[in-house]
Amino acid sequence: MNWLFVVVGAAIGAPLRFLTDLTVQKRHGGAFPWGTLTVNVAGCLVLGALTGAVTEGAASSQMQLFVGTGLCGALTTYSTFSYETLRLAEQGATRAAAANVLVSLVAGLGAVFLGVGLAEALWG
Repeated sequence: MNWLFVVVGAAIGAPLRFLTDLTVQKRHGGAFPWGTLTVNVAGCLVLGALTGAVTEGAASSQMQLFVGTGLCGALTTYSTFSYETLRLAEQGATRAAAANVLVSLVAGLGAVFLGVGLAEALWG
C-alpha cells in the first residue's frame, strides 16, 4: 500500500514541476534555466523540512513516502538540470553553464539546511 503514497505524490509533483517551470521561464525568458532552478531549490527546501520533521517525530513514514519520494521526486529533476547545463555549454554560454551548476548546488544545499532548521525550530 505504500506505493500509493508515492504514486499520488508524484501525480502532484510532476504537473507542479511542469507548470512552475513554464510560468517561471515565461516570466524570465532567456536561455538560463530559471524554471528548473526554481523547482530544484523549492524541492530541496521541502525535502529538508520533511527530513527535519521526520527526525523530530513530527512526520510519519507515509508522509515521507508521499512528500519526499513522490512529490519531491517528481518535482525536482537532476536530469533536466544536467541537460540544460550541457545545452548552455554547447551553445557557448560557458559562464551561464558554470553559474547554473554553482547556483544550483549552493542554493539547493542552503535550502535543505534552511528546511531542516525550520523543522527543528517548529518541532524540536
